[in-house]
Amino acid sequence: MKHRLALAVAVALASAAAPALAQTSNAAPTAVNDQANPLLADSPLPLHYPQFDKIKDTDFAPAFDRGMAEHLKEINAIANVRSAPTFENTIVPLEKSGQLLTRATTIFGNLSGADTNDARDKLDADYSPKFAAHFDAIYLNGPLFNRVKTVYDNRASLDAESQRLVEEYYKDFIRAGAKLTDAQQARVKEINGELASLGAKFSQNVLKEVNDSAIVVDSKAELAGLSDEQIAAAAEAAKTRKLEGKYVIALLNTTTQPSLANLENRALRERIYKASIARGARGNEFDNTALVATVVKLRDERAKLLGYPNHAAYAVERSTAKTPEAINAMLGKLAPAAVANAKKEGAELQAMIDKEQKAKGQPTFQLQPWDWQFYSEKVRQAKYNFDEAELKPYFEMKNVLENGVFYAAGQLYGLKFKQRTDLPLYNPDLLVYDVSNEDGSQLAIFIADMYARPSKRGGAWMNEYVSQSGLFGRKPVVANHLNIPKPSEGKPTLMTWDEVTTMFHEFGHALHGMFSNVKYPYFSGTSVPRDFVEYPSQVNEMWADWPSVLANYAKHYQTGAPMPKELLDKVLAASKFNQGFATTEYLGAAMLDQDLHQASADKIPDAAHVMDFEAASRKNDGLDYAPVMPRYRTPYFSHIMGGYSAGYYAYIWSEVLDANSVQWMKEHGGLTRQNGDHFRSTLLSRGGSQDAMVLFSNFAGHEPKIEPLLERRGLAEAPQADDTAPAADAGDAGKDAAKE
Repeated sequence: MKHRLALAVAVALASAAAPALAQTSNAAPTAVNDQANPLLADSPLPLHYPQFDKIKDTDFAPAFDRGMAEHLKEINAIANVRSAPTFENTIVPLEKSGQLLTRATTIFGNLSGADTNDARDKLDADYSPKFAAHFDAIYLNGPLFNRVKTVYDNRASLDAESQRLVEEYYKDFIRAGAKLTDAQQARVKEINGELASLGAKFSQNVLKEVNDSAIVVDSKAELAGLSDEQIAAAAEAAKTRKLEGKYVIALLNTTTQPSLANLENRALRERIYKASIARGARGNEFDNTALVATVVKLRDERAKLLGYPNHAAYAVERSTAKTPEAINAMLGKLAPAAVANAKKEGAELQAMIDKEQKAKGQPTFQLQPWDWQFYSEKVRQAKYNFDEAELKPYFEMKNVLENGVFYAAGQLYGLKFKQRTDLPLYNPDLLVYDVSNEDGSQLAIFIADMYARPSKRGGAWMNEYVSQSGLFGRKPVVANHLNIPKPSEGKPTLMTWDEVTTMFHEFGHALHGMFSNVKYPYFSGTSVPRDFVEYPSQVNEMWADWPSVLANYAKHYQTGAPMPKELLDKVLAASKFNQGFATTEYLGAAMLDQDLHQASADKIPDAAHVMDFEAASRKNDGLDYAPVMPRYRTPYFSHIMGGYSAGYYAYIWSEVLDANSVQWMKEHGGLTRQNGDHFRSTLLSRGGSQDAMVLFSNFAGHEPKIEPLLERRGLAEAPQADDTAPAADAGDAGKDAAKE
């Protein structure tokens, strides 16, 4: 049994009481032609790379049904063994069980996130509650739990990794409700099934609402400020919607939209922004407010059944933060300084507006959220004398990937990359690479899925199609996903600096998966606490502007000329620019997440008051600065409907560890094989096989401190109770969440 399942299934499962195991349905599995369904056996391709060219949507349901049935037989066999429970006859078979189900759900979940369609949406909706019931049938299996408990009680003689595996399984069963009464377990099952269905519905609503809310523009003149390539892309988007002669600006699943930085037409900026923040609360078929209210109430009820004061306490128990109080302390410590900085930045923007309007002989206006990105670019140009658009010609996408991201990995870890064109793809824009160690031995296969498309969820993320495991002798197949707008035919893909750093970030996740060297699948790769998993990926961002790396990839796509040093110097000088805004919008979402999941039962909002709750949350948390809204508003806050409920804090919690590690790297010589090998051996290769903070200490040689983070974000004046990061204060320190 694999501890982590694929994304679309995880949306349903993350709402369930515990990670994946097996099923309760007594229905016979769907009849299926074994030879015609490629999901029923391991792929014969290298490293079991999926047979994307042979997999049909009609293959999934039969594979799910058979997978659950086979898994349940395996589980029942373990539960009914007559001999005394041992690690070898109980825990090892658990790890080996459910391979067909894991393979099918992993591929399905990954494809549903990267390239969904109506058939996959229906499968997700139909099977999410079935999967939830399947897992409940395992974790609430009394005889099986008794065997696990016996092994747990006698675990002292096991090796360290095996002992940890037993402990984690035992916790899974307890947190699923194994010790509850029959009546309580029945109610937990009901809640899990309902949460699974609601989670799938929420995700589908978000994607459909993003597409439905795209802005249609009638004339090219209204797009003044956008580049020729951006305008061409908007025209192409309109053509795909059969709107010839018009322009369509697609939305991303964040509050602030990229086009707001360049559009000169203030009325159009306002239209785009208001369309963005209205998503999910428009009273249409994609409205998510009632769904959110129901989910939060159900999570609270389940947490109390399991003995926790609220869902946040349940969700973070196994994190490095440990308690909601530790999270509140850290976020509360950052919020005042962040908002103060945002207000200073806002004052600069207002001064720019006043100056500009006066020069035009026009009345001034008050800074609004749809003005922030536009005027912050003007202030950036005035303060640092460069335009973000100046950078893009030096960041052609494939060049950044191969001569930047891959080059850094080669320098630091000795890795080698070779593109493959012989493996099947689910989309023709994918890039696939063999990844080898310095000695030529194959490490992994890497898939790069870089472009945005209507069938792809928003954000950026990493996932695995095959996870490393010593138990099965498997090497990883991992994928990175970004949402870079695809240019019109024949034009180069030129990236923003933010997209460049995101590419380095996501490859940090990929390295975490590819370097995994553990025995048990449960601990493979990024199977670590939510508030630890972002940490290695954030560290990898440091190489984006490392001088030798940048010199290798930052070259003009037409002339090959290197980026002028003075331009890079300006970029680096501006690194703390707009950090008040960035930190405040992030905290607006992170603290909203905690407020929703720490609320007492009588304070949880009903459908009609979800948005009122959000507004009150911002005010109570000291974040109600009108020009800066949360990065995600409640109805499109996908993180908290998936595996990040009460966990969105993890990004900045991880950044504490990241900032410490970047400092360590710089103090020890930077981009060297010695540093890379040390990071790989002490942390990246260990997955979840050791306590996360032990891994950090093994690498850094000390507990984390918060000062490097405060200095990085320009918040160094924030008052500190002591010099230790909240993670260390919490007793078992820092942890991170997977990036989206």
